[in-house]
Amino acid sequence: MGLTQPVQPQPEFYPLETEKYLDDVAFAEALLEKAAQGNGCLSAADIVFALRNLLKMTYYPVAIKYFYDNHDLERFKQQNDYKIAMRPYTFCHYVAASRQRGDILLGTSDKLGCSNAKYVMGWKTLDDAEVKSHLKYTRDWEQAARFVRTKKRLPDGLLGFATAPLHKATFAPDVVHGVCDVLQAYHLGNDWCAAFDTHPFAMVMTMNSSICHGCVQCHILTQPNITPMCSSSKTAGKTEQSEINWVWPGAHLEPTVRWMLERTVRDGGPSFPRTGETYPGFDICKLCSFLVFKKPKAMAG
Repeated sequence: MGLTQPVQPQPEFYPLETEKYLDDVAFAEALLEKAAQGNGCLSAADIVFALRNLLKMTYYPVAIKYFYDNHDLERFKQQNDYKIAMRPYTFCHYVAASRQRGDILLGTSDKLGCSNAKYVMGWKTLDDAEVKSHLKYTRDWEQAARFVRTKKRLPDGLLGFATAPLHKATFAPDVVHGVCDVLQAYHLGNDWCAAFDTHPFAMVMTMNSSICHGCVQCHILTQPNITPMCSSSKTAGKTEQSEINWVWPGAHLEPTVRWMLERTVRDGGPSFPRTGETYPGFDICKLCSFLVFKKPKAMAG
């Protein structure tokens, strides 16, 4: 007589309420209620889902961590199924792999091939090669050297850095980097201003280091930024559709997105140009009185 297999308990079925997720207000209310029942904050996955659902962002926001403590670095290695580079790559290569493919990566000085990134991360000093790499943008050597010196730099002693999709990060990110179109960035910037009661939103651009310096500056100043791509991150194929960068302090993104959800509930939708529209922008003039649709008279009553 053969052995009988024990009856396995059936997992409880939780229906996926897709209709709710397609209704901006209901979706926002559900995420806010989920946060209220937890610790009062949106989870990293909630944040990513909200950005993708309401602002229609295409790519994963990337959590970035700068390691100065060996214990933190070892904890990261133990807790993550991470990858390392086969050869030295640029910092924006690391960010792109996490943004597009969902990789969790660990970068070290010997695996960072971009001199501009090494400079702002404190892994090399200002030398003639660094100045020379800026000459194509500047009037002369003196101006190039002066411009490079204005860049923020991480303190000495950096052991490495990690990049990961925000919802996969096991660490509290120092900064979060993303790419999006200009109108999406506009909404995100406005939401930060409202959430943190600060205006105007300061945008800073630097030569030759939009992503690497943008993240360093954000971390040092604890200040978000929206800035265009530098030529390296554009021409080397690390930008998908000429998007713009947004870089947020790790602790600032949750309040920003939470306010986005709150105003979606209040106003009927996430769009500033046309309140209540599913998409973050509308490709006609703001509140155009000519392009109007209404129900036929027979249905209006």
